[in-house]
Amino acid sequence: MKRFYILLFLLGITTILSAQQLQHYTQYMFNEYVINPANAGFEGYYQARINNRIQWVGITDAPRTFVLSLYGPDRKRNVGYGGYVYNDVVGPTSRVGVYGSYTYLLKIDGVTPNDKLGMGLSLGLQQYKIDGSKITLHDEGDPSLGNQVYSAYVPDANFGLMYKSADFYAGLSFFQLMNNAIKFKDLDNIGVNRVRTHFFFEGGYFYEINDNFMLAPSILLKFMWPVPLQADITLRGFYQKKAWAGISFRTMDAVSFMIGYEYNKQIMFGYSFDLSVSHIAKYNSGTHEVMIGYKFSKIKSSESALKIEL
Repeated sequence: MKRFYILLFLLGITTILSAQQLQHYTQYMFNEYVINPANAGFEGYYQARINNRIQWVGITDAPRTFVLSLYGPDRKRNVGYGGYVYNDVVGPTSRVGVYGSYTYLLKIDGVTPNDKLGMGLSLGLQQYKIDGSKITLHDEGDPSLGNQVYSAYVPDANFGLMYKSADFYAGLSFFQLMNNAIKFKDLDNIGVNRVRTHFFFEGGYFYEINDNFMLAPSILLKFMWPVPLQADITLRGFYQKKAWAGISFRTMDAVSFMIGYEYNKQIMFGYSFDLSVSHIAKYNSGTHEVMIGYKFSKIKSSESALKIEL
């Protein structure tokens, strides 16, 4: 049982059933920076985003994820800065990460006016932790873990590319590039375990129906070898660029519904509900995720001509 819990943690503490090591965000399109560091600096202001996710309600010790990001442009140069922190908890296991990033923005001529390509690199540190006092072993009195808390620290690096035009965007990012081994002191007998590189591709299009309504289809592809490719296919509808509703399908996992509102072009609030469609559906009543965003005052004129700035 000791090895079962530890390996379960190392293989993917937030998306255990899909066997990926990184957490899901249903509302990733409102906090793109946490899935691609190249997103920092495109707009003329700093912005903060929070996502709080409670997964698989009804299952004991199900995943809970919290992330806070802050990112924006340099006042004078074509670069962007950002950072984020996250906390991921699954029962007796947890993962905490702190990252900072640098993005270089390159203007692209010959496609449409004001197109830009962002290239971003983020560096960070992750802490993996197991609380032995919260684990009940099969054999009563087994001293394998005791009541100790085991921690391991792993440096990390992520890289991303992001292209944005007036009504289209596409990006590619690579997470956990270092593939470092996770070694817990006094738990060497579990063997060598490593973080794995994850690949993300995102793309979307903004289509204006008229002055009041707009549609925004988007897709997010996620891959970690040898896990099968997973896709989030989403369609959002906007009213006057401040209220929205949408539906998303995550292959092999869930159907999601989302709503949100932006007040005074500054404060954002979004909510999503995931309804499981996999074999875990009969054991839980869904997943809840809340997103809160804030846009600070502009510090430079933005050349970005995106029809909607979210």
